[in-house]
Amino acid sequence: MKEFSNEYREEMRQAVSLQSEQTYRNSFNIKINLPENLQLLDKISWNFFWSWQPDGVELFRELDPALWEKCEQNPRLFLRNIKQLRLWQKSTDSEYVAKIEKFNAKLEQYAAQKPQDFGKISTENPVAYFCAEYGVHNSLPNYSGGLGILAGDHLKSASDLNIPLVAVGLLYRYGYFRQKIGHDGWQQEKYNDVFESEFALTPVLDETGERIHTTVHIRGREVLVQAWKAQIGRIPLYLLDTNVPQNIEVDRYITGHLYGGDTETRIVQEKVLGLGGVRLLRKLNIHPSVFHLNEGHSAFLTLQLTAEYLEKNPEATFEEASAKVREQCVFTTHTPVSAGNDVFPPDVLRGCFGNRLIGALKITDEEFLSLGRTNPDDTKEWFGMTPLAIRMCRSANGVSEKHGEVSRELWLSMFPEGTDVSDVPITHITNGVHAPTWIAPVFQELYEKHIGADWNELIKDEKAWTEAIDQIPDEEIWKTHLTLKHLLVAFIRQRTLAKETGSQDTINEHEDTRRLFDANVLTIGFARRVAAYKRWNLLLSDLERLLKLVDDAERPVQFVFAGKAHPQDRVGKHILQQLMSINHDSNWQKRAVFIEDYDQEVARFLVQGVDVWMNVPRRPMEASGTSGQKAAMNGGLNFSILDGWWIEGYNEINGFAIGDLSEEDDETMDRKDGEALYEVLETQVIPAYYETDENGLRKEWIRRMKNSLATLTPQFSSDRMVKDYFEKIYC
Repeated sequence: MKEFSNEYREEMRQAVSLQSEQTYRNSFNIKINLPENLQLLDKISWNFFWSWQPDGVELFRELDPALWEKCEQNPRLFLRNIKQLRLWQKSTDSEYVAKIEKFNAKLEQYAAQKPQDFGKISTENPVAYFCAEYGVHNSLPNYSGGLGILAGDHLKSASDLNIPLVAVGLLYRYGYFRQKIGHDGWQQEKYNDVFESEFALTPVLDETGERIHTTVHIRGREVLVQAWKAQIGRIPLYLLDTNVPQNIEVDRYITGHLYGGDTETRIVQEKVLGLGGVRLLRKLNIHPSVFHLNEGHSAFLTLQLTAEYLEKNPEATFEEASAKVREQCVFTTHTPVSAGNDVFPPDVLRGCFGNRLIGALKITDEEFLSLGRTNPDDTKEWFGMTPLAIRMCRSANGVSEKHGEVSRELWLSMFPEGTDVSDVPITHITNGVHAPTWIAPVFQELYEKHIGADWNELIKDEKAWTEAIDQIPDEEIWKTHLTLKHLLVAFIRQRTLAKETGSQDTINEHEDTRRLFDANVLTIGFARRVAAYKRWNLLLSDLERLLKLVDDAERPVQFVFAGKAHPQDRVGKHILQQLMSINHDSNWQKRAVFIEDYDQEVARFLVQGVDVWMNVPRRPMEASGTSGQKAAMNGGLNFSILDGWWIEGYNEINGFAIGDLSEEDDETMDRKDGEALYEVLETQVIPAYYETDENGLRKEWIRRMKNSLATLTPQFSSDRMVKDYFEKIYC
């Protein structure tokens, strides 16, 4: 794991000092003065169920569309700031009031259904899902990227499927950074204090109404931990927070930044998540039948469970206790390379843990450290959270078929010499995305018209879903897509409009955007984290060829980009800067844009509006990838390296493949894939898009779109994913 520089630490310290250092929140339950017949809006805003229901979102947007966007679709902040005049105006609108009452009835009916019992998994003994980040909605900025979005979709599908599940994470006071691109194209970072905003979070209280606290022994002292609850449909999400007055300053900032700080900060964050999370559930009298470790960040929870067992069974040994713990725990790895897994230097780990927990485990200091090594006897090896999780869980799985294969090879050395790679006990469950969250409302309306109100239920039947999609007229599919494409163009023009753009032309800001982008031009989206293996610069490998495509008078191509480089990744920042200001003599500045501060809201516009979703990771380093699945559910065609989920999804009609499945050295692979990218663009993607029939309809492209909608929506739904976890992993 990369150490952060002193310069970075000082930047973070100064950023924090600029905030209100003594900001503590006991509650987000602000007083909102609503007319009596609109008061249900307050109730609705407390459950994120509204966020994946188009009629729920519209309840708030309809009140004041401009303010809704200004508040970044945060209903709590929105209701605090909306003008009383507007509220009273809408209170006289009987149709609007009826919409509120109808939606509230739907929410109450949804929430009232008791979770199903499945033997050992029940309301009394649910699944406990642990993750370091959750991307439920952009109004709760507690995520950085794909892992968090996946976790949010997992909770929503668990809610829709009515599976008994509770979730545990951390609440980060400053969240992940907000991105701003300067006039020179260089990425800048800003951190916001979430405690100065409003969120749909309630304090976790005991039966007497007192705040529940837990403690975690860190760096020789007891750190107090409080908790907040977010309601995700039927699923409670508990977020732990150390920002309480009783803690000293350094401990208050344990839950300061998501993936921020140095190695020691990461250790103590993960200790709070794992140990504190289990202790919170105990105080809530929740006794999970299964603990799901979504990535290794929460693996310390297995040590807490072991210590609990030994306390109740003092005659037992560590080996006996850990065997019992393994029966309760399952682990999902999301990382295809060893360098991407959290590893900690032994001395720093010892300093954060002390002797208390290690002693409670009835093992020596060295035996404790060996739990996190691939080779338990290598005293120089750092402590890894993934080896700990694999050792302490009954099952481990990757997040695509290919990733399962890669993970078995990656962790083969943990198993006895002579073990065949096929016998390494790591399986796979391919990631999916939550259809009601990511399918555009206009497509949902189209499905309601031709399939029925229960269209989301039909997705579970692949044959019936395919037949239903085939029956939707081509013209209506294309009209719906074109509506979303026009919406994307309008969004791009608004987001890139700037009063001041400096002296250098860049694709992230323009003083006049009226002629920027064209809904009739082939539009390719590329949005992801700026990391080396994502290969942002592969598209730039043949600049002359790229600009020829952009400048083509008859069959032009336009690109929309979004993504963040890590604050310490100067190489990634240079790649972004290069992208911003390519060749001013071409049409690049008119047909390429970069959208700042990539988040869920930006993602929705992109995956719903582009024609093509591009993905060019270096094989086999894309564990799964889910952004392309979201595009596919909106009729977008994937144009991707055969890696992660796309190996399973591609059928030669529903998108395009770049290169093949061969794996070579990085330089050779980059050269071949760069050539393949342009060859497929020029000979397959562009001709297919611009081909029209005698009526001007893009029949070939629509055929591919319908095949994408039909084949990929059921296969990569998070409902399918959660059912797979339930049937293959949890039970």
